[in-house]
Amino acid sequence: MNQLVQFFRTKIYTAVLLLAALLLIGVTGYKMISGYTWIDALYMTVITMTTVGFGEVVPLDDQSKIFTIFLILASVVIVGYALSIITEYILSKNDLDELKQKKMQKDIDNFKNHIVICGYGRNGKQAARKLMAYNKQFVVVEKNKELEDRLKLDEVPYVIGNANEDETLIQAGVDRASCFISALPNDADNLFVVLSTRQLNKKINIISRASNESSYDKLKFAGANNVILPDKIGGDHMASLVVVPGLMEFIDNLSIVGKSDINIEEVAVEKFYNSKTPKTIKDLDLRKKTGCTVIGYKDENGEYIVNPGAELKLARHSKIIVLGRPEQIEALNTEYDID
Repeated sequence: MNQLVQFFRTKIYTAVLLLAALLLIGVTGYKMISGYTWIDALYMTVITMTTVGFGEVVPLDDQSKIFTIFLILASVVIVGYALSIITEYILSKNDLDELKQKKMQKDIDNFKNHIVICGYGRNGKQAARKLMAYNKQFVVVEKNKELEDRLKLDEVPYVIGNANEDETLIQAGVDRASCFISALPNDADNLFVVLSTRQLNKKINIISRASNESSYDKLKFAGANNVILPDKIGGDHMASLVVVPGLMEFIDNLSIVGKSDINIEEVAVEKFYNSKTPKTIKDLDLRKKTGCTVIGYKDENGEYIVNPGAELKLARHSKIIVLGRPEQIEALNTEYDID
């Protein structure tokens, strides 16, 4: 598709060059043949090329008339060629956008176990940035057509449509997704979207935003696994900066703001070994192999253990949380082929 755009741009450059050459020939010709001033020569060339039908500045002699005939014939061909190229380029650009949209939708149709983000406001955009840092597949659902340019600029796969409609959610692959993030600014909209998503996918993990604490229980009842109150979290964070500023500064440095700044990783136990005999954290020896430190353990029932002991046996379908510098996390991902 880029080659197609380059092809039409080359043809446009050629058409512009021909028009400029024709204008130069016309001005020079009228100056030399008819003895016009530069202004009169330019005027005669323009009205001849555009065939507007205005009268001559000075009555033309035979030589000037012959020159004008050739200038008119050349103008008809070159101006017509330029108009056709510009029109074709505009139409092809529209077709190109349509082709890109179809290709993106085809890619989305092939997504499985991906994440769907509903809403591309401040919270939705931040969620997308963090998912990109982890190289996770996700799709953004946004009904505001004006944000499409921003989505294109951020190179984010998206679906433009109303998330309150099941067709839009299905287009984003909610029925095949593993997680759904509802980041709409209105609690009522989040409630409806969560309810629709839960009906389309019984097993999906739903995380919803809420502005009011009174919406928490309603969203949980509608099917949300987790409900986040950004204002409450922000207030708690600011208070913590007063009470334990050093600790909060350290935690902030663990936040993910880009691919090179990932400090924490959650990894399924199956990534480390395939045998049915459970291993311990000591057996993995991640500290020696990658430099990463195990700081948490999530068992098969979803219960967390902070700072687990080295002799803890790692059950199947459990996960461990590791901490390390970016290069150590990269070494971990490379060592165990973690996506």
